[in-house]
Amino acid sequence: MVSKLRLGVIVVDPLPVVRAALALMIDDRPDMDVLEEVGTADEALEAIRRIRRSHVGVLVSLGLEGEHDSYWLIRTIRDQFPSLSILACGANADPLSISRALFSGADGFVDKSSDPVEFLQSLRRGASGEMVLAGPPTEWMGAIAEGIERRRLVETVLTDREREVLQVAAEGLTARQIASRLGVRERTVTTHLGRIYSKLGVGTRVAAIRLAADAGLVSVGMPE
Repeated sequence: MVSKLRLGVIVVDPLPVVRAALALMIDDRPDMDVLEEVGTADEALEAIRRIRRSHVGVLVSLGLEGEHDSYWLIRTIRDQFPSLSILACGANADPLSISRALFSGADGFVDKSSDPVEFLQSLRRGASGEMVLAGPPTEWMGAIAEGIERRRLVETVLTDREREVLQVAAEGLTARQIASRLGVRERTVTTHLGRIYSKLGVGTRVAAIRLAADAGLVSVGMPE
């Protein structure tokens, strides 16, 4: 019978070779077990629902893409399984990606290029409730904190519809085109945009989109 003191880990990474390597490293530790190795967010949730034990951590690669990407998975786990620890990991993550993962609900971040001992210790620390940042250079700390605050500002002051309008606007569409896409009147779109500018303290669409993009809330597709 497995001791409850052992940390059970679910490894989530889109690359099979990386998953296997992480699993081998974790399983080699006497105080850890790999419970599942999965490649998508949906598979991760299915795995979590199957598990019946305490002291479980989820290692989430920031390489998951699509509608159910890494950030969606982190937020969903945090909302549905609040007792689990979540550690984000990545090989080429920037301050924005890290701050977005932390804001979404991750207990920390560890770089895949970290020393294996530090990597494993980060898993333990995250599972114990400690905030973990292993790998990012010290000079990134300010940018990571700023990114969290910027995202909190944008996400808390804008309604779901306003964020939807801003995301479509980021594609470079006119107010009329946005209205057609969303099935509303053009005047409704211009009203939403005016409220967005006021709430974010900006005067133009470009400034609003740039602020939201810096917070990781929209993907920019419009030219400068």
